[in-house]
Amino acid sequence: MFLGLLLSGFSVTEAKGQNILGEILRRMDLYNKTLQSLQADVTMVKFNPQLNVSDVSQGSTSYLPKSGKRVMYVRIDWTKPVEEQISLIGDDYELYRPRLGQVIQGKSSKAKNSASVGGALGFMNMSKAQLNANYDVSYIGQEQISGGVTTWHLQLNPKTATSYKTAELWVDGDGMPRQAKIAEQNNDTTTVLLTNIRKNVTLKGEIFKLKYPGTVKKIRA
Repeated sequence: MFLGLLLSGFSVTEAKGQNILGEILRRMDLYNKTLQSLQADVTMVKFNPQLNVSDVSQGSTSYLPKSGKRVMYVRIDWTKPVEEQISLIGDDYELYRPRLGQVIQGKSSKAKNSASVGGALGFMNMSKAQLNANYDVSYIGQEQISGGVTTWHLQLNPKTATSYKTAELWVDGDGMPRQAKIAEQNNDTTTVLLTNIRKNVTLKGEIFKLKYPGTVKKIRA
């Protein structure tokens, strides 16, 4: 009898979790269908567990989600701790470092620097179908993130081999991912938090093209 009650309790808990997850994914789908553009302040924390060291960068971002007519567009202007600019169009990125007089060009999927933030932002425009097709999605619980925003915490385990081990999302009540975290194969993590969010503002394509002197040194990553 005890075993039967215990198993019954697990079944109820699992069913409740699945109902919550289904509602979260439904709201994310609705949010994605209405999002045309976004601007926000962004904080990125890169953590090295071997050294127990965190690097924190702050700046602002402009974002056009992927659609049937275009790839994803992202621009990030870092202001702290140093000034850097990055433009991401699809999987191609440019990272301009004024203090060094150089531009690094490469693929975001292979990036091990600031460009990896584009990968984290990419999770913020995935549909329910894309998430279910590529990940085993599980509901962890309700949590407050920085700024006091109440969110649903999700874990995403890739169904096929990727450059990272796991990803996590923190989704608000409107279905918008406010925070994303990626754990690399070496256990390094990148966490991206969006604040001061402005949705569906007018963004022109030119703002995603970085402007730098013709004398800068270009490096292929």
